[in-house]
Amino acid sequence: MSSLVYCTAQFKPKPGKERELFKVLQSLEPNAHREDACVQYTVTRQISSPFAEGTSFPIVFHEIWSDMESFEAHCQRREIVEFFERYCKAEDGLAEDWNVCIYTDEPEDFDAPQIG
Repeated sequence: MSSLVYCTAQFKPKPGKERELFKVLQSLEPNAHREDACVQYTVTRQISSPFAEGTSFPIVFHEIWSDMESFEAHCQRREIVEFFERYCKAEDGLAEDWNVCIYTDEPEDFDAPQIG
């Protein structure tokens, strides 16, 4: 059984702030990669393809953590809390909107009530 936690953190930059927000998010990668439970932690930006025309926020973190406890510990790290306070929640922050979701690769709870 897998205990992996998959996180997708999407960010919609304020107009003209795309590059700046992307660079700030990139700066979070090195310390996350040093966390023992970090399997993957990569910030990406949306690109065009006629085979992938879905909608999304243009900047997305793809994260994989070894378990829920580790994911939640990461979310409470000072630099992560400060990132959301300074760049997302602050009036003069770089993000207009954001959406953070977590997933599992285990099928056993499909009969349980789902969020959304």
